[in-house]
Order: sequence, then structure tokens, then C-alpha cells
Amino acid sequence: MSGPIAELVAAVRSGEVPAAELIEAAIGGAERSQAELNAFTFIDTDGARERAASIDRMVEAGSDPGPLAGVPIGLKDLIDQEGIPTTNGAAFEPEVPDRSATVVTRLEDAGAVIIGRNGLHEFAYGFTSENEHFGPVRNPWDTNLSPGGSSGGSGASVAAGVVAAAVGTDTGGSVRVPAALCGVVGLKVTYGRVPLTGVTPLAPSLDTVGPIARSVADLTAMYRVMAGVDRSGEPSDPATLRIGVPAQWNAAALDGATGAAFAEVLERIASTGASIEEVDAPGLKITEVAAGAVSVEILETHRKRWPEHADRYGADVARRLRDAEAVPRRYAQEVLGWDAEAQETLAGLFASFDVLATPTVGSTRKVIGDPNIDIDGDAVFHRTVLSSYTWPVNRAGNPSLALPIPDSGAPPASLQLIGPRLGESRLLGIGIGLEDAGLVGVERPPIFFD
Repeated sequence: MSGPIAELVAAVRSGEVPAAELIEAAIGGAERSQAELNAFTFIDTDGARERAASIDRMVEAGSDPGPLAGVPIGLKDLIDQEGIPTTNGAAFEPEVPDRSATVVTRLEDAGAVIIGRNGLHEFAYGFTSENEHFGPVRNPWDTNLSPGGSSGGSGASVAAGVVAAAVGTDTGGSVRVPAALCGVVGLKVTYGRVPLTGVTPLAPSLDTVGPIARSVADLTAMYRVMAGVDRSGEPSDPATLRIGVPAQWNAAALDGATGAAFAEVLERIASTGASIEEVDAPGLKITEVAAGAVSVEILETHRKRWPEHADRYGADVARRLRDAEAVPRRYAQEVLGWDAEAQETLAGLFASFDVLATPTVGSTRKVIGDPNIDIDGDAVFHRTVLSSYTWPVNRAGNPSLALPIPDSGAPPASLQLIGPRLGESRLLGIGIGLEDAGLVGVERPPIFFD
């Protein structure tokens, strides 16, 4: 049963629709979707049913089951859930945690029901979710296409209507990229805004946990619980917006259709009365050190496993870790200067602009099995196309939204809006305002499970 989170919660709280009914529908959708999408590594049928039954008992007793009462959720399989193996999408023996990650505890305390664990790129180190151990996750817009990564199962299960929302992680774009490729919305939070306790690290200085949903309003409901904030996302009038388009973060690989959609959505926003200005910000210039430093940190994260068990990694991740060994370790220290300059530059820009705008990805069509993406006849390596607009935001630590652009393709193009640090409330409000005005919005893909 699909629908806005607010409506699902109201129906459960009033007793009009039992949580058990919502969860049974979600479990059925998850099971039916596996053959086509492979979006889950595990469907927690028994646990989800037990949780739903407990919520219904609370409603019958007159107790408040919480702001996410009965909402079916997918959880990326590198976030701990008590008693359920955390595979990390890898071939290593999974660990069975004796306690849940903080974000899971917050969601369950709010009444959400996690129905299963979503597939991902191995150890979250990639942007395709073409997993060599569990099989590729597939896109509900076209099963020949990648759903993006590393939170591909989260994006696919939301886009296909299996769950109302899902939880992913974002170190260089891994919430926003699958949101973009699956035509839904995703929020990368300010670094440190949502606790990482119980989340398998990729690059601890950059890792974040964030929600994926089918509307910014639903994203906001998830964010409030995950971040532990009371209010956020008051709608903003698009006509009042001041949007900056930074030249240094808008020069990456981009296909013609995506570029045209990006230009058109900015024109449509400007037609409401919003101010949109291209800006030259030398402090945001991409450097080799900025682009390469994360691999040094990721290699360090795998230092205990990699030297002795390289053969247990999939070929893609093993290749990246070998490449990381060639990156100068000094990059990890030198990049701090780039981070500081970028942060200072952004702080100055946000004195003049409400948000900054870029595409989320350079193309939304990545064919499974092909390492390259077709950019108007040129074969460009997929990570260049899928990550170039998102990873600089992680280095700066700012929050950002991925928003689908209506009528722009299948999957549609995606707009990225970047906000000031700890500015999620305002950023979500801007997203809701654009959504209410029909300037951005989610469309139903060909594969959808009601």
C-alpha cells in the first residue's frame, strides 16, 4: 500500500488501517520484486510482522505508537539491526550485532517497521550496486540499468513502491546517486548530523546516514526522526529564493539531455521570481588531492582485512583498493587545506544565496555490466559521471538534496541543491516549496508494487 507517509501514519494511528496490513503489503511487494530488482539481501518477514502487531496493540490500547507508526522502511545492509546479520554486501562472514545502530533505534522508537535489508555496492565502495556476491540490484525504470550506489537497493525499493522510505549512507554521493538514478528524492545530511554508531565505516571523516523517499515531505518525516529534531521543512515560496550556480562544481561530465533538463528547471524556477546567478568561486576548484584523498582513508579502514584476505573481495572493490595503495598517503593530510578553503568559500556564498545548484549526476542511464556511460556518443567511465557533482559536498560537510526533474527522461534527470552546514530545515523547506509548485517531483516507474 503506497501513499504519503503522513497519510499512512494517520490511518494507522486512527485504527482505520492496521499496521499489520501495511507491513503485509510491503513484505509481499518485497518478495515479488526480488526476481526483477534484487533490492534486498534479506526480508525480515517474522520480525516485521511482530513489530506491526505490537504497533496495532498500542493503538488498540490508546497509546501513541509514534510519528512513523506502521511505516514500512528498508535498511541498507551495513547498518546494524539487533539479531540480524550485517553482510556489508561482502563475502566475509557477517557479524550478528547484539544491539541496533542508533538510527535504527530512533526509527523503531518512532514506530517505523524495517521490513528488510537493502542490497548495496560491496562495502559501500562504489556507485553501481552491481554486487558480485549478491548479484546486481536493478532499476525499476529499466532492469538493464543500474539503480546507482552504493545504496542501490534502498533507492530501487523506494522507487518501486515496496517501502515508503529507506535508509542509506552517503560518503561521496551514495544516497543522492541512487535517488537520482531511480527518480526519487534523497538527503545527504550535514556531516555528524545523524549518529554513525552501528554503521560500518567507509571513510569515517566523510560518512553520513540519510533517507531516501518519494517526496520531500516524506524525506522530512524521516529526517526529523533520524536526526532527533522536532521541526524542519516548513515550505518556502520559490519566488523568494536566491540560487547560486557555482562554475567550479558545474563543469563535470554531463550528457545533453541532463544539461538541458538542468537549464530548464532553473529557468522554470526563475520564472516564479527567484533569483538565479552563476558564480565564480575559485575556492571550490577541484584538485587531484581533493579527488584522491578519500581512497587513502578507505584503504586504512580496510587495513585489517585487505592484506591477508584480498582474494575474498569482489574484483571491482579489490581493484579500487589496489589503486588506493598507489595514492600518496600525504593526500590525507593535504586535503584538509582544501576542505577548509571550500568550507570558507561556501560560508561566504551562503551569505548571498539560500542554496547552490548543480545536477546530481551527469547521466541517469548506467547500463549494468558496462563500465562506461554514453555521454552523447563518448564513453566516459561511470564513476566520473555519477560522482563528480556529489563528492565535493561530502568533503565540505554540507547537506544537499537530490530532486527529480519532471518530464525529463526515464529515469528523469536530477537537480542537486546544496545548503549551508546544519541547514537541513531550510533546505527541506525549499524542496517542499519546489515540489508543491510542481517544479520537481517523483514519477512512477514502469515497475511499481502497490
